[in-house]
Amino acid sequence: MIRKALTEKLITAVTALVLLAGCAVGPDYREPKLAMPAGWQEAQQKGVDIRPVELTQWWTSFNDAPLNSLVERAVKSNLDLRIAEARIREARASRAVTASGLWPTLDVSGSYSRNRSSENALMFPSQGGSGLKLDRNLYDAAIDASWEIDVFGGVRRGVEAADATIEASQYSRRDVLVTLLGDVAKNYIDLRGFQRRLAVARANLKAQQDTSELTRIRFQAGLTSDLEVAQAEAQANTTAAQIPTLESALKQAAYSLDLLLGLSPGALWNDLANETTIPSLPPEVLVGLPSDLLRRRPDIRFAERQLAAATAQIGSAMADLFPKFSLTGLAGLQSISASDWFTGRSRYWSVGPTITWPIFDAGRIRANIEIRNAQQEQALNQYEKTVLAALGDVEKSLVNYSREQARQRSLTDAVAANRRAVEMANELYVRGLSDFLNVLDTQRSLYAAENDLAQSEATMAANLVALYKALGGGWETN
Repeated sequence: MIRKALTEKLITAVTALVLLAGCAVGPDYREPKLAMPAGWQEAQQKGVDIRPVELTQWWTSFNDAPLNSLVERAVKSNLDLRIAEARIREARASRAVTASGLWPTLDVSGSYSRNRSSENALMFPSQGGSGLKLDRNLYDAAIDASWEIDVFGGVRRGVEAADATIEASQYSRRDVLVTLLGDVAKNYIDLRGFQRRLAVARANLKAQQDTSELTRIRFQAGLTSDLEVAQAEAQANTTAAQIPTLESALKQAAYSLDLLLGLSPGALWNDLANETTIPSLPPEVLVGLPSDLLRRRPDIRFAERQLAAATAQIGSAMADLFPKFSLTGLAGLQSISASDWFTGRSRYWSVGPTITWPIFDAGRIRANIEIRNAQQEQALNQYEKTVLAALGDVEKSLVNYSREQARQRSLTDAVAANRRAVEMANELYVRGLSDFLNVLDTQRSLYAAENDLAQSEATMAANLVALYKALGGGWETN
C-alpha cells in the first residue's frame, strides 16, 4: 500500500510538471513592421520599369554564353559557398545539441572491484582473526536516468533560437551566392572592357605611328620641320605607354575570375584571351517595388532571423530565474558474489523528483538577461539599418545606371564627330592648308573619346550588375 501511494504521488507530480511545461517565459517574437517607400526615387528613367521582376537568372539577360558558363561553374566550385554550406550543417548540429535538453538522459554502468579492509581499522581488531573476511569482491550494474522538465521553457526558447539561427545561416549562404554572382559578372565585364580599350589603344597607336611615318617622309622631302616629327613621335609613344597598364588590368580581372571559380591563377586564360564584345544590355530593366526587398534580399532576411534568435535568447536567460524540476531514478544489481548477483536480493533502486532554485548568485542571472536584451536591441537596429542600406543600394544603382546611359549617348556622338575631325585635319594638313598641331589635337581627342566610350559601355554593364545585386537576385539558383 505504501509503495502504491508513493507511485500515485509520483505520477501526480509528473503530470503537474508536464502541464506546467506548456508555458515559456520571455517575449514572443513578431517580425517588425517597417514603413517602406511606395516607389523608387530614381525609377523614372528611360529603360527602367517598376513592374514585378523575375531575377532568378538575371545574368542571362546579357545574352553572353561565356558569362553563363562562368556563373554555372562558380556556383559549383566557389570556396566561399562551400564554407557557407558547412556553417549550415554546423547550425543544424548545434540545434540538435540544444534540443537534446528536452529529453531524458539514460546512463548504463557496470563495475567490478576487488577490495581489502584494513584489519587495524576494525572496531574490534580481534575479529580479523576470528573468521571475518577482509578480502571481498564487489559486482555492480546500474541504470541511471534523469529528466529535467522544461517547465518555464528555457530549453524550448533555446531551440527556437537555434531554429532561427539555422534559417539565418541559410540566408547567409544565399547572400554569399548573390555576392558571388555579382562578382563573377562584374569581373567578366571588366575583362571584356579592358580588351575593348586595348583594341582602341592599339588601333589609335597604329594610326599615330602612320602619321609619324608620314611626317618623317615629309620632313625628308623638306616639306615640314623636325618639330612636327618629334611631336608625332611623342604622341605615339604616349599612347603606347597606356597599353601595359591596360594589359595588367586585363590579367588581374582574369585572375580574379580564377579565384571566384576556385581555380589556380591562369586556368581560365585560354578561354578568355580572345577578344569579344562587352555584354549587351537588355532594352528594359524591371525593378519591382521597394517592399519586394524585404523578401528578396537575403541579407535582410538574415538580419531578421538574427533578431528572432536574439529575442528567443531572452526567454532562455529569463528561465534561469525560476526553479528547475527534475525526475531522477536509479536501479541496479549489487553483490559481493557473482553467483547471486542476478537474484532478487541484489536489487536496489531509488526514484523521486528534485527541485533546485537559485537564491543568491551575485546578480549573474539578471545581468545575463540584460545582456540578452541589449543583444536583441542591437539585432533590431541592425535589421533596420540593413533595410535602409538595401534601399540606398538600389537607389544608387538606379542613378548610376541611368546617368551612365546619358553619358554613353554623348560619348557615341563625340566619337563620330572626332572621327570626322581627324579625317578633315589629315586632309587639310596633306594639302598644306592646316597646321600639324590640328592633326595631333584631333587624334588625341579621338583616342580619348573612343577610350571613354569603351569604358562607359563596360561601366554601364557593371552598373546593371550592381542593380541586379542590389535587388537581391540570383540566390534562388542552387
